[in-house]
Amino acid sequence: MISATSLLDVAITVAFVTLALGQLLSMARLVIGPTTGDRILALDTMVINALGLVVLLGIHQGVQIYFEVSLLIAMLGFVSTVALARFILRGDIIE
Repeated sequence: MISATSLLDVAITVAFVTLALGQLLSMARLVIGPTTGDRILALDTMVINALGLVVLLGIHQGVQIYFEVSLLIAMLGFVSTVALARFILRGDIIE
């Protein structure tokens, strides 16, 4: 019979692999993306994947500080995506 801890370890390993694969594919889209919008979306997706990796690392190690770090990464990712989009659209960030 499979124990709950080994099943959780398998689920975390699968999640790590899929998030790492998503990170690599987003990086490829960042490099070969034909338009600037594709590159901005790839950066935003990379932030979300990094967020998932940090949360998974916190679950795997059982340390709660990673969840606070993930909130900081989420806020910085959102602000940087908005700032980059405004810069592309208007040419300046602060009016």
